[in-house]
Amino acid sequence: MEVVTHFVNDTVEFYKWSLSIADKRVQNWPFMSSPLPTLAISCLYLLFLWAGPRYMQDRQPYTLRKTLIVYNFSMVVLNFYIAKELLLGSRAAGYSYLCQPVNYSKDVNEVRIASALWWYYISKGVEFLDTVFFILRKKFNQVSFLHVYHHCTMFILWWIGIKWVPGGQSFFGATINSSIHVLMYGYYGLAALGPQMQKYLWWKKYLTIIQMIQFHVTIGHAGYSLYTGCPFPNWMQWALIGYAVTFIILFANFYYHAYRRKPSSSHKGGKPVANGNSVVTNGHSKVEEVEDNGKRQKKGRAKRE
Repeated sequence: MEVVTHFVNDTVEFYKWSLSIADKRVQNWPFMSSPLPTLAISCLYLLFLWAGPRYMQDRQPYTLRKTLIVYNFSMVVLNFYIAKELLLGSRAAGYSYLCQPVNYSKDVNEVRIASALWWYYISKGVEFLDTVFFILRKKFNQVSFLHVYHHCTMFILWWIGIKWVPGGQSFFGATINSSIHVLMYGYYGLAALGPQMQKYLWWKKYLTIIQMIQFHVTIGHAGYSLYTGCPFPNWMQWALIGYAVTFIILFANFYYHAYRRKPSSSHKGGKPVANGNSVVTNGHSKVEEVEDNGKRQKKGRAKRE
């Protein structure tokens, strides 16, 4: 028991010390004074993962077509704004793409970058709705480990990023990721318009490839910074490398099962069946868009919005 007490006390002391080196500029920004709101929202998300399917078990799925159209295109706008602010702010501040320490001053461009990164963190919380919509539509197979791992960890980890390093090299990965999200949510928004759009959406698998490239670039960028001794926190660099490695493994598994594995000949009519794996951000499978946009399920009528 004494060991546990010491561990708790040491953890509390470490947290108090870490607050002394946190970025004072973001102290009074929404959700940033304490980790509790972020942790509470994340716990509610995990609770919904457990309770949502049970609530929907004996109910008809919702279609949510209009909701999905508005949601996906709203995410396009939000991620475009974030990418634009990061690009323009970093350019005005004279950022280096190879090595950029954090500038904790109240320079207008530095605050602009920190603000854009805060919106990026907020967007990760908004993305919890991806899972909510899957469950309300009873697309339970879309809520894979990859999907949940991405959504839950990104929101928490970016709270840490904004609290301590809302600037410098943090802008690099956020700029790339938000730009990719513009394409991805644009894809899902178009898919939600209806089956008539399917012939224009042949490029989905390339989104997965771009995402895997993103993770390799992240590792290379962080590794280069560590090798050259860039004055950006090493703990952040190593955390990025470890995190990116997990995504490369999970994404490679998704890509193999979604696009490389040959469909079983036992399926009726020789048509491939969706494997239920999810793309990281929205988690849509190859077949799910067709099912959700104009076709009703075999059993019962889906609820309307």
